[in-house]
Amino acid sequence: MKNKYYALKITGILVLIFIIQLIFKNFTELFVLDGSKVLIRPWTLLTSIFLHGNLAHLMLNGFALALFGSILENIIGSKRFLFLFFISGIFANIPGAIFYNSSLGASGAIFGIMGCLTILRPKMTIWMNLMPVPMWLAAIIWALQDIFGIFVPSDIGYWAHLGGLFFGLIYGFYVKNR
Repeated sequence: MKNKYYALKITGILVLIFIIQLIFKNFTELFVLDGSKVLIRPWTLLTSIFLHGNLAHLMLNGFALALFGSILENIIGSKRFLFLFFISGIFANIPGAIFYNSSLGASGAIFGIMGCLTILRPKMTIWMNLMPVPMWLAAIIWALQDIFGIFVPSDIGYWAHLGGLFFGLIYGFYVKNR
């Protein structure tokens, strides 16, 4: 299985698209997920994954995608990784379309990656809040943060995170049992 470095390539694409967003102010409006228009603009379930609201949003998602995505891509292969990224991103955007006026970002897809890693490498140690924790515990903490976050008004797509994580866990079980 040859690694095609899709996690890093997608991270680069996110950066390029963010630059386009900065240059062309109406670009984001064309491709953002708008819950009230998703039935007439279904492509936005996919295109919104590549948009980001600000530099911090892009940096956090880019770092997580490059790190966790590269690890997972080495485990399951590039084709499966690419499938998981796109499908978990789309799956995450379904609750995003229901619960938010508009939604953008790759975090739902990234949560799918982390969910899959949780099943395939539950004891893998990661650093979370300056502490080493196993992947399974980090996933529980992230899920609890998003569940509690649902009840706190903010611009964070908690439902999308949970949707991506859920799909990633299911896909992780599928890959593990094959």
